[in-house]
Amino acid sequence: MKHTKETVLKSIEENNVKFIRLQFTDMLGVVKNVEVPVSKIDKVLNNEVMFDGSSIDGFVRIQEADMYLYPDLNTWLIMSWENIKVGTVARLICNVYKPDGTPFEGDPRFILKKQLNEMEKLGFTAFNTGVEPEFFLFKLDENKKPTLTLTDTGGYFDLSPIDASEDVRRDIVLELQRLGFIVEASHHEVAYGQHEINFQFDNALEACDNIQTFKMVVKNIARKHNYHATFMPKPVAGINGSGMHTNCSLQTNDNTNAFYDKNHPDGLSEVAYQFIAGVLKHANEFCLVTNPIVNSYKRLVPGYEAPCYVSWSKANRSTMIRIPATRGKGTRVEVRSVDPSANPYLAMAVILAAGLEGIKNRLTTVPVEINLFSLSDSERKALGIKNLPENLSEAINVYETSIFVENILGKHLYNKLLGAKKKEWNSYRTAVSKWEIDEYLDVI
Repeated sequence: MKHTKETVLKSIEENNVKFIRLQFTDMLGVVKNVEVPVSKIDKVLNNEVMFDGSSIDGFVRIQEADMYLYPDLNTWLIMSWENIKVGTVARLICNVYKPDGTPFEGDPRFILKKQLNEMEKLGFTAFNTGVEPEFFLFKLDENKKPTLTLTDTGGYFDLSPIDASEDVRRDIVLELQRLGFIVEASHHEVAYGQHEINFQFDNALEACDNIQTFKMVVKNIARKHNYHATFMPKPVAGINGSGMHTNCSLQTNDNTNAFYDKNHPDGLSEVAYQFIAGVLKHANEFCLVTNPIVNSYKRLVPGYEAPCYVSWSKANRSTMIRIPATRGKGTRVEVRSVDPSANPYLAMAVILAAGLEGIKNRLTTVPVEINLFSLSDSERKALGIKNLPENLSEAINVYETSIFVENILGKHLYNKLLGAKKKEWNSYRTAVSKWEIDEYLDVI
């Protein structure tokens, strides 16, 4: 629904709104918010609410602290899962601005919007994006702290009583539907305690807003059932990790799918091939963005259906990109390496930018239709297939040399993210793990 100041004010009255959360996303993908009483609505609607940007990851230094929140009125939402006795709580997602009235260059939402503007210069009207975010449910202990005790022993598409979390998933879907999400599917995933809920695609900016809202809903509804929901890519060793497969396509001025060509034998257009080639060309450079934490690389290993190799296929699930069978309006590219710990705005920005470069430079690529997991390193190398980074350190090293990614993220956020990730890797590198204690303490 398109909102104006008038419709927001009407909704406040009709829903007895008492508080408004002004939300934005930091560099690491974490949702932040400033909550104000409804009496400050005029200040909110006039872009006059300030916050301290020096306290937020990836934002500014203390001497540049003042930042302003400009709400996107189309993100107005009654947070129906919030229980307060006196009324309701509403939400607005905001763009971050500097005191001089210009957009803050480190705002992830602004970075994505810049790439959408570049897309429009090439004659496309939308970057349609549909994600498949997976998550795990764990039990809470008596102090409401997360444990690693799984909530069920279900597998792919299992039903109750094996899938003991079915009621939680159903409540999440009902809440999403109350908020206006069009839910397409909800099911148990391959691993114990793992779930997936898919909702209808949208233009990239709205899709990213929806991802952030989706995560909040999942976590809040799970907690009401005494469960903890996590989007950590690999919380349990020896079973499948959680991905966030990203399905995308470009739309043209006449509202047709630019990735579909009915006259081509496989139904794919030259634009689709070029987009794929661009994404593959820069995959390792932007891996730090799409797979941003130490734990991301525990998922990207052979044997658990997650992609490890920079390649594409029309059906083969061992590749980083595959093309789902649907043709026509549903023709799309599925980027399978992305995980749900990624900042969605930055992830979509780098994928779109890479694809657009492929289109501008008319890059070419060929599919790989064999099971890459069954090949040796030398056999894959002979086919010209590169590995994705095997750990955060490798991802940092490739990112640090990428002029392409620096241009997309802007120097400010590019350097802030690099510094944060080097610090994270050093912390992990110098930590002593339980595995090391179990492996060595008694025998050395």
